[in-house]
Amino acid sequence: MTNRFGRGSRLAAPFAGAVAAAVALATGELLAGLLPGAPSPLIAVGQLLIDLQPPGIKQPVVDLLGTADKAAFQVLIVAVVLLVGAGLGRLAVARPDWSRAAFVGFAAFGFFASLRVSGVNPAISVVAAAVVAFAGVWTLSSMFKKASEGELQPEPGAPEWSRRTLLRYGAVLSVGSLVAAAFGRSLVQGGARAAPDVGELPGATAAPGLPAGAELSVDGISTLLTPNDEFYKVDTALLPPNVNRDAWRLRVHGMVDREVELDYDELIGLGLFEQYVTIACVSNSIGGDLIGNAKWTGVRLRDVLAMAGVQPGATQLVGRSVDGWTAGMPTAWIMDPEREPMIAIGMNGEPLPQAHGYPARLIVPGLYGYVSATKWVTELELTTLEAFDGYWVPLGWAKEAPVLTQSRIDVPRHRGHLAAGENVTIAGVAWAMDRGVQAVEIAVDADANGEGNWQPATLSMPISNATWVQWQATWQAVTGEHTISVRTIDANGEVQTAERTRPDPSGARGHHTIEVVVA
Repeated sequence: MTNRFGRGSRLAAPFAGAVAAAVALATGELLAGLLPGAPSPLIAVGQLLIDLQPPGIKQPVVDLLGTADKAAFQVLIVAVVLLVGAGLGRLAVARPDWSRAAFVGFAAFGFFASLRVSGVNPAISVVAAAVVAFAGVWTLSSMFKKASEGELQPEPGAPEWSRRTLLRYGAVLSVGSLVAAAFGRSLVQGGARAAPDVGELPGATAAPGLPAGAELSVDGISTLLTPNDEFYKVDTALLPPNVNRDAWRLRVHGMVDREVELDYDELIGLGLFEQYVTIACVSNSIGGDLIGNAKWTGVRLRDVLAMAGVQPGATQLVGRSVDGWTAGMPTAWIMDPEREPMIAIGMNGEPLPQAHGYPARLIVPGLYGYVSATKWVTELELTTLEAFDGYWVPLGWAKEAPVLTQSRIDVPRHRGHLAAGENVTIAGVAWAMDRGVQAVEIAVDADANGEGNWQPATLSMPISNATWVQWQATWQAVTGEHTISVRTIDANGEVQTAERTRPDPSGARGHHTIEVVVA
């Protein structure tokens, strides 16, 4: 590798380095799609950075990006890789050996990061890392070689390097990299690695029919059951694990009388039932949409634990995913006969979608997902509350996290324009899992402390204490700008607090309030 870009080519070497980094990254993504057991460098490094995130960073990211956080994070990683590549291109002008070593070093870093990813074959990962390093070094060397051969030398009256030639060569490599990376990623996400045919859900004891009046007829209100493709998805997996159901096992161990291991057929052989349960993410902001209600099909969690025999001193149940993610919940909560925790295999009458935990996940009424709703569950460990902290606890989130009493206004929309004198329908959803909702009230122009003229809303008929309810009220709109607030009273008589807090560490508090303009 020689440096023949010339004095006027300050951008040429960084451009060459960025292209080389793009080729290396694309090579890794292509190999991940073509070779089973090969890691995606983007996923491997991204997953490592997620696992090493400092306390307190999750909520600002969710607040800013919502469920688009993973896509944005991967775009950021790509941008950083290209910037580092540009720096290595610049370094190669003076220290070509250092630049080569850096490419090898980054490939090695990707290899070690891949060892944490479920389903990666270490031997194949070593080969992939070597190919990635070679692709980066070769690309950078080839661009420098063209410069040394005169292809990028100055033309009469032109700068000291031909921008047109350099850009043309770099563009060809960049476009090729983009195509290769996209093709590789498509294979990783589906295609050659598609989940096996899950077939139909086995027969189950049907949930009781929905009671009359369970759903209100209001345009714009959240549907009683959240469709699978609209249900919120929050987890730490950059790509949902692709679990082979035939190879999947559920292991129950720890403080038990006997260790139990069940395959999928053995699990469903215990008997399936259906129930409606609303689950929520602790990151849900006031009025947010990180909550959903579904009909779940699965096995009673207590039946599985009974097979193992839970020892008296076991105060915590830890759910562990195939990708190593963990959630810990009090055993007393699981054993309380007032609720029915389950190992779910179906969602809204369909097999559990891959993104929601196929082939099996935990659904525990009344607890936020980060301490309970383990997707792709493969282990249940009985231990003590003092002995283990789930994934999010060391990162600043509460160890025990029952879902708070909350409500949301769906209609009218925030900053909506209404006609004076119109009878406006105000509607939304409210929840207090698994205590149940006793009442919902609205107030127009309440103050920051929640003081105002609170009026009762009409509730839909609850399915159960484990689900949300819909509500509606009518207000005759008065000219001016107004705020509309909502609050819930749970079945224990506890009134939802007006004091607003952030979601961390144990859930957002406060009344959802919108502004409307009446003219």
